[in-house]
Amino acid sequence: MFILNFLILIIFILISVSFYVLLERKVLGYIQMRSGPFSVGILGILQPFSDAIKLFSSESYYIYFGNLFIYFFMPALGLVTSMNMWCLFPLIFNFISFPLGLMFFICCSSFMVYSVLLSSWSSNSSYSLIGCIRSVAQSISYEVCMFLLLFNLVFFFNSLNLTKFFYAQNLNWFIFFGYPLFLMLFSCVLAETNRSPFDFSEGESELVSGFNTEYSSFNFSFIFLTEYMNMIFMSLLMSLVFLGGDHFKLIFFLSVMCLNFSFIWIRGSFPRFRYDKLMILCWSVYLPSSLFFFFMYMNLCVLVY
Repeated sequence: MFILNFLILIIFILISVSFYVLLERKVLGYIQMRSGPFSVGILGILQPFSDAIKLFSSESYYIYFGNLFIYFFMPALGLVTSMNMWCLFPLIFNFISFPLGLMFFICCSSFMVYSVLLSSWSSNSSYSLIGCIRSVAQSISYEVCMFLLLFNLVFFFNSLNLTKFFYAQNLNWFIFFGYPLFLMLFSCVLAETNRSPFDFSEGESELVSGFNTEYSSFNFSFIFLTEYMNMIFMSLLMSLVFLGGDHFKLIFFLSVMCLNFSFIWIRGSFPRFRYDKLMILCWSVYLPSSLFFFFMYMNLCVLVY
């Protein structure tokens, strides 16, 4: 039953990724004063299945220079790592309730950069290599801030168990006490998931397509699925930590949908940031602020306990 529940969860996640892509194309279309996909099915509702068939049936590239094993293995590794994070989702067996849940998320999130790094390097492409260097610098920088912000929550809730976050917010949501933390963590999540305006590893205007330039067919589909699964999971985690986390009520899933919609809204509203300003924002603004909140919550815990 454990394996069956997890397989059912993965199937529903993949379906949700398909329709999330459709939602993104529709919303971006209306932001740009056009209608988006509408030809396949009623109002384009079957467009994700058409795109999936097209992607998996297209021809795959075969590179002559590069490491073929790493080239074909890394996209699948990224997808498996992203699926592992969904073990924290609350199912009937309550996967989310184990003592080091937040530490498990941090380990999986740190491991995600290796799939981008090695898939770029093994492609033996100059554009992919530049995207790889950008992605590594960006991920390492923003991981420091994101983990410090999450450890602030550990001091506040006095546990690494994500279920405790749900019980601690019965009377009041943490977003009312830690709104600056929510904004900083959301910016770090945008940088970690390589989303606009921080999508420097796949800068189409200067790097053709970035780290996935040499990928096609099912390999590109794995990279695509990994990115969108991470976005949905990050929205779920932020809703769990800041917006009550009551996964027995409809408002929890509505808050996850609102956070997912904000990813699309930001992509359609803001241009790509400049890379040097991205690093200045991390090391000069977010890191000192994260350390300030870290010591503040640590002192509060010492005073209380």
